[in-house]
Amino acid sequence: MTRAHTPRFGLAWLALSLTLAVHVYDEAMHDFLSVYNPNARAIRARFPFLPLPVFSFGEWLAMLAVGIVLLMALTPLAFRGARALRVVAVPIALLAGMANGALHLLASVYYGRWMPGVYTAPLLLAAGGWLLREARAGEPSRSRAEAAS
Repeated sequence: MTRAHTPRFGLAWLALSLTLAVHVYDEAMHDFLSVYNPNARAIRARFPFLPLPVFSFGEWLAMLAVGIVLLMALTPLAFRGARALRVVAVPIALLAGMANGALHLLASVYYGRWMPGVYTAPLLLAAGGWLLREARAGEPSRSRAEAAS
């Protein structure tokens, strides 16, 4: 069995998908939109060229639920080590996992209080890092001569 076809990539994909679901629950239970929407409005007022959306709770939850269902539906492909999914996994791991988790932690430090979603932020960092590692592990290695050019 080659490294690209080991179940580790599938497990990492599944872990990030489930972690995102728990993170959305964390945000919903701690009124994330009461923090996000006013900040989005303030940023849009100051920088009108940034099209930051403002959400109702239903829109926000539905959008995230659809995204998580899609990630879960792709899990069988992840267990097969699908190359296209490994490519897609890199931005997902970086943005939905690591950047999202880091922003929740940094916002908590900046505002001097626990922000909605901060309880699951370390899990996002860990799951995002694991998915990134496993996605990159399946890439064909380049020779030193190729890497130097």
